[in-house]
Formats: sequence, structure tokens, C-alpha cells
Amino acid sequence: MGNPSGEPPEPEDDAERRRRDRDTEPIPRVRPDEGPGFGTGPDYSDGPSYSDGPGYSEGVGYGGEERRAGTRGWVRDPDQGPEISEEELAGLRVDASGMPLGPRRVLPLEDEPTSLVARYLFPTERYRGEWKRHKIYLATPLLIGLLATFVLGYLSGFLAGQQVGTLTTIAVLIWLGIMGWVAWRVADWYFDRFILTNKRVMVVNGIITRQVAMMPLLRVTDMKYEQSPLGRALNYGTFVLESAGQEQALREIKYLPNPNELYLRVVEEMYEPQAVEARLGKEAEEAKADDGA
Repeated sequence: MGNPSGEPPEPEDDAERRRRDRDTEPIPRVRPDEGPGFGTGPDYSDGPSYSDGPGYSEGVGYGGEERRAGTRGWVRDPDQGPEISEEELAGLRVDASGMPLGPRRVLPLEDEPTSLVARYLFPTERYRGEWKRHKIYLATPLLIGLLATFVLGYLSGFLAGQQVGTLTTIAVLIWLGIMGWVAWRVADWYFDRFILTNKRVMVVNGIITRQVAMMPLLRVTDMKYEQSPLGRALNYGTFVLESAGQEQALREIKYLPNPNELYLRVVEEMYEPQAVEARLGKEAEEAKADDGA
């Protein structure tokens, strides 16, 4: 039969769209003094909107969140505190000695290289740190100097009592020579540096004759560090670098401090350089904010 009103039927697409719009309309909030109806005016409320503010309604959401008037989203109840993820909690947990139980974080580095190292860096190279060898490197020369002081001191006193002036002078000269050698080894330790940048690793040593050995990070095919029982007790180790099975000047570096920390530094620079840049940039921003405060 035809349509009794005489109006042509709506197209099926328009009818479907109208039904979808009607189903997705927000449900208006019913005022307590209005009874079961939807409102007192054509807009279902006393004003042109569905609520007292730009938000749709007030109430508590499923996750303890609250929709407040004047907001366009769910606002978390401040009494519940901030949300902390499990990853953040893992970084905050520590043991009885204060060491973190979560993934080990690398320690902060110096911002600028020393004048001893800066001369060997080209302008576009990013400085990552420099390390002296562990002080155990000085154990042998210091023990020799201490032993020579006691032995030659006793010998000089004994020879002086025997009135042998020539031998006493020789003993003193030997002691001065040994102490000069000890001072040389201490100076050599001070000027000896292991350097890490975003491009390469370097070892710079020597007092009168300077030696600079380096290896690009891209050519490092294998890297490991070794620790003896004494090295584990005093926290030092030996680094071994391999480069495509070839012999190179920079292969074995002994007596490096904090070998695990240094290993993480080099590996992170080799495999996650973007993460290093992001972390250092964040640390710089935090330091700048602290200075401003």
C-alpha cells in the first residue's frame, strides 16, 4: 500500500544515519526537581546545554576517576595519589645496603673533558667520559719505594757508624734513584687516560713521548672484561677489545676502575646511541631547572 501521508519515504541511508545519530546522543542529566521527564524545554534542560558547564556530567568513573563540571575528560581523584607504573617502582626499590634492586643505572659523567683530553677530540665528536687506571696500578712502585726507604735507611745508618762515607753516599744515591722512578710511575699513572666518545675509544699515555691509540666503535666486533678475585674485591678489571680478528694497538687495557659500569657505558654507546643522547639531554634540562630554582 502507499504512504497514507503522501510523503515520499526517506532514503534508507538517511534513515540509518538518523538512527545512528539518535543512538549516540549523550544522555542528559535529570535534575531532581524535574521529575521523570527529560527536561522542561526543547533542549531537555533549563539552558542550551546538557549540563551546568562544558562537561557532560559529574560523577565517579570506573577507575576511581571523576568527571567534573568545567572539564572535558575524566579527572583522577587527588586523594588516590599519582599513578606509578611497575617499571618506576622497580627503579625505586633498594636493598638493606641502599643498592637498587631494579636494572642498574649508569652513573653521571663529567660535562666537559679535561684539557689533557680535549686536544685529542675533533669538533663534531661527543665526549662521554675519561677514566684513570685504578690505584692498584701504583701498588708495586709504592711498595718498592717503601721497602727501599727502610732498607737503604737502615744501611745508611749502619755505614755511617762504620765511618764509610763513600758507601753511605752510594746508598743515598740509590735511594734517590728509586724514589725518582716511583715519582715517574705516579706521573705516568696520572697522565694515562681511557677515553670514550660517541665515535671511538682511546687510550692516551706517556709523559715525554705521548702515545694515542684508538679504535672506532663501529669496528668493535667483541668486547669483554676480566676480573681476578682481587679485582672483584677492589672493583677493577681488564678490558679486551676485538676488531674483526685483526691485530691493533688498542686491544687489552688493564686496571680500569668500575669495569661493569664502564662496560655498560661502552655497550650502550654502541647499540643505543639515541638513548644516550636522550638521557644526557634530560639530565642537562634537570640540572638547568635546578639552577633556575
